[in-house]
Amino acid sequence: MLIEQVSVFVGGLGQDGAMGFWADRKAKRAFKDAISGYEFEHAKWAHDIEIFNKIKSAFESAIKGDDAVSNLTVQKRGEIVIWVGQGQYHEAGRTPGQYVGGSQGLSIPLVAGIRYRVGAMRGSFVPGDAIQAYKEVGEVLLSTERLMFNGTFNTKEWAFAKWNGAATSDDESDYIFHVGNRQKTSGILFDQSVGREFNRFLAQAINAAESGLASVITTVNKVLKDLAEDEPKKPELIVPSAIAAPPATPT
Repeated sequence: MLIEQVSVFVGGLGQDGAMGFWADRKAKRAFKDAISGYEFEHAKWAHDIEIFNKIKSAFESAIKGDDAVSNLTVQKRGEIVIWVGQGQYHEAGRTPGQYVGGSQGLSIPLVAGIRYRVGAMRGSFVPGDAIQAYKEVGEVLLSTERLMFNGTFNTKEWAFAKWNGAATSDDESDYIFHVGNRQKTSGILFDQSVGREFNRFLAQAINAAESGLASVITTVNKVLKDLAEDEPKKPELIVPSAIAAPPATPT
């Protein structure tokens, strides 16, 4: 019965009509996928516009000598806070090590359940794997001179004057910072929705430390201009059946 119904449907449309139907359906599916991609890219684009407008406003306040956000940190002379958020502090560490091999010697009983071993250890101690040990969540402050973390048990700062570099994860949520006065690397993990904003504020804070506050305004104005020109374009639905067929060529 199903085969008969399909045959009737195709026969009613004609061979060209059936092919046109499936071509239209395929085009509509592709359009739906394109719309989903457009909405994602446009939302990310709009978020960047919002972020860079916030950066511009923050540094305009900094030029006037005002903090961009309220905070309770003790600031150095001339230092201005431009961003505040929540993040999780982490630093280089290792998993527990272990001895590989065995031991030899004499085990002497002392009291019930307790023995004392004398003699030589055989084997070698293997240190644990190097990792970033994630610790507490606290307040993260970004100023014109440094990045700071204030927690209940950990307080750290990374001064731009001693900055050697930084690295971030692909989704811009996790950061490792390298500074010249510290052997251990350390960093901060942000919620993914916050990490992208922090990344762009951090770049301009370093820019300001190297080239002055006014240079940030120039840079941000250019970025906003480029973003306005690069707004993602909404795709259009064009179905094959709507395209006029070319006129027949006379024989």
